Amino acid sequence: MAESKVATKNHNGVRRPEGRRADAKRAAIVAAARETFLRNGYGVSMDAVAAEAGVSKVTVYNHFGNKEALFIAIINHELDEALKEGVQIVEQRLANTDDLRGDLIHACRAWVAGIASPVVMDLRAVVVGELRRFPELGHAWQTRGPMRFHPVISNALGRLVDRGDLVIEDLEVAVLQLSGLVVSPNLVYGAYGSPLTDDLKDRLIVCGVDMFLSQYARR
Repeated sequence: MAESKVATKNHNGVRRPEGRRADAKRAAIVAAARETFLRNGYGVSMDAVAAEAGVSKVTVYNHFGNKEALFIAIINHELDEALKEGVQIVEQRLANTDDLRGDLIHACRAWVAGIASPVVMDLRAVVVGELRRFPELGHAWQTRGPMRFHPVISNALGRLVDRGDLVIEDLEVAVLQLSGLVVSPNLVYGAYGSPLTDDLKDRLIVCGVDMFLSQYARR
C-alpha cells in the first residue's frame, strides 16, 4: 500500500506532509529546534532553526506552521519522554503493589529524574520567560505535564484507597501534596541555577514518601 503523502493540517491550515519519511523529518526538526531554542532562547529566528535542522525554512513551516506550534511540539516530545518511565511504573506496579512504600519511592524517583532533568529544566525556564507574551506555551506545559501525570497518580492512589491500603478523602490535594514534597524543591532550586545534589534529591524523595504515607497510609 502506498504511503500517505498528505493528511492533517498544520497551525496555518495548510496540509502538512505525512508518512514515515515525514515523521522522521519532523522528529529531526524538533530535535534541532530544541537545541537552538535552549541555546538562544525563544527569540531565535526560524531561519536559525532551519539551518540547525539542515532543511529549508519552507520545510519547517510546512510541517509546523509557525514557531509557537514548533515549540509546543518540543514541549510535548520532551515531557512525554520525561514522564514515560514514571507513568509506566505507576500504571503497571503502583496500583497493584505488594510493596507500597518501595514502589511509591520508585515511581517518585522516576518522576523527579524526568521532570528535573537538565533539558526539561532549561525548557521550563524558556516557557516561564515567555508566559506573558505566549500563554499558550504555559497551557501546553500544563497539559502535557501535570495534567497528564497527576491523573495517573490519582487513579493509582484511588485504587489503593479502594483496596484499603490508603485513606484519602481528597485525591487532588493528596497528589499535589506528594508533588510538593518530592518534585517542587527541585523545580525551585533548579530554576535559580542551583540544582540539588543527587543525594539530596533522593533523601527528599524518601522522606517525602514517608511523610505522605504517615498521613495517608491505613493504620
